Amino acid sequence: MHRKPSLLSRLVRRILVLLYRWKGWQIEGSRPDVTKFVILGAPHTSNWDFVFFLGVADDLGIRPSFMGKKSLFKWPATNFMLDMGGVPVDRSQRANYVSQVVKAFEDADELALVIAPEGSRTSQGEWRSGFYHIAMAAGVPIVPAWVNHDAMTGGMGEPLMPTGDYRADLAKLAAFYREKRPDCDRFVVLEKSTQTIAEMHR
Repeated sequence: MHRKPSLLSRLVRRILVLLYRWKGWQIEGSRPDVTKFVILGAPHTSNWDFVFFLGVADDLGIRPSFMGKKSLFKWPATNFMLDMGGVPVDRSQRANYVSQVVKAFEDADELALVIAPEGSRTSQGEWRSGFYHIAMAAGVPIVPAWVNHDAMTGGMGEPLMPTGDYRADLAKLAAFYREKRPDCDRFVVLEKSTQTIAEMHR
């Protein structure tokens, strides 16, 4: 039996969604026609990113989840973190964190896991490949999502099922982000990185 979310988690989620609506963001795209997928949140440049993606997910009827250190899920925060979509990961087993997330996908009926592929707001545009390994191992598609805080716009693209050719799939994602944000220097770096990977393979 599913436990009803706590009053605190429902209140916090409601406040964040209201903040999203108050800011007046406009979104593009629709809910992916899949039940389990990895959502890429890029570029990750602001603390407002979390509010934006939570609001977009609410508009599209998606309940987003995120990875969090296992220590953050200790009592008394356990239920709150789970209610907010947290997926606990034991970072002390670094070589095994992908399999932990894959297990979460296997156990869930629905799971939309949001990952910031840049890793941090201070990134220059290079992406970490963890999101790809997770999607490949779990057998789930990758859904690119973007945000433009200056124009107050953002949205989601079509699901991309990873093929195992990381460079080729990354190039497709880079093309999508460059089309949506041609003014974003980070996505220029991303596009160039796919060319570097190709050169390394040669």
